[in-house]
Amino acid sequence: MKILFLVYHGFSDESGISKKIHYQVKGLRQNGHEVHLCYYDFDSRGHRCRYVDDRVIADYGLGAMAALRSRIDLGCIDRYCIENGIEMVYARSFMNASPVLVGLFGKLKKHGIKCVTEIPTYPYDHEFKGYPLKYKIPLYIDMMFRRALSAKMEAIVTFSNKESIFGQRTICISNGIDLDSIPLHNPKKQQDIHLIAVAEIHYWHGFDRLVAGLGEYYKSNPNGRKVYFHVVGWEDDRGTTSNGYLTVEQMAKKYGIEKYIINHGKLFGDKLDDVFNQCVFAIGSLGRHRSGIKDIKTLKNREYAARGISFIYSENDSDFDDKPYIIKAPADESPINVGEIINYIDNHDFNPAEIRKTVEHLSWKYQMEKVITEI
Repeated sequence: MKILFLVYHGFSDESGISKKIHYQVKGLRQNGHEVHLCYYDFDSRGHRCRYVDDRVIADYGLGAMAALRSRIDLGCIDRYCIENGIEMVYARSFMNASPVLVGLFGKLKKHGIKCVTEIPTYPYDHEFKGYPLKYKIPLYIDMMFRRALSAKMEAIVTFSNKESIFGQRTICISNGIDLDSIPLHNPKKQQDIHLIAVAEIHYWHGFDRLVAGLGEYYKSNPNGRKVYFHVVGWEDDRGTTSNGYLTVEQMAKKYGIEKYIINHGKLFGDKLDDVFNQCVFAIGSLGRHRSGIKDIKTLKNREYAARGISFIYSENDSDFDDKPYIIKAPADESPINVGEIINYIDNHDFNPAEIRKTVEHLSWKYQMEKVITEI
């Protein structure tokens, strides 16, 4: 089958989302399909362009009018699909339903091209709670047109357990992993305990709960074992303080434990692997309840398991809830019990390769095959 994988933005080496998209494309190709990747980015001159496999299919130019054209002129996608015999379009939602997209997918449907949209997080409206108005306007437009857009689809791909979304049937899959790209965890032996979290941090990740837990731990155990928290990524504080939460940095200052919080910024490749190997336990999402989500299959949990490192999270994730190498935190605002993590580490010695074996069935090859089979 000839498939166009459609995203509405560009890519970066540091972005987990960028890597995920390329692994999904790889998974489809591993199932024998011809896949072309369509995306939006800037060229070397600063022109706004739409690409397919690094070939420009539309050059919108420079300036404000180019920005507008890039949003409303999507005819290049329709033409590419028809001229190149595309049989299916797999689109990744950017929470950007609009009359233009409804029109595009309506045309594709008339030409007999099967279309699905992946909604990475559902529900997502609460993720904008507390954001400035300029960030909410696209969401309001999305609210008006997402049911009409979903009606043009064969199905909605979701990482939740919802049977329908916006009036359309769903295909429920798990976030996948590319085992070839994730090295096995090789922790260093040491007395101090090092924890790691990797994310583009938002308030629903709830890492402030872990920092609060560290603060309570040091308050009660000033001479206890040293526990360090390594944060890899960058913190998007939009919506954090306006919703009454503190950032990781603010929480560390509140408890006076700044020296135990190590912010590495964005890392990838060998530098990221080195930090992972310094750590013995990983931190997943601890605040998904803040954005109204109870059930989700996050990419980060799967990446941690693929490395073979134990981790903690608070949402419901059916792929891991019964696994012995995880800790389930309560889905509330209580500080994380760091003493429980320490006891867990001291009393468990999981082999990274054994943890990794439990997620071999979560490869992107298998997950994307499920989508094609359903369609």
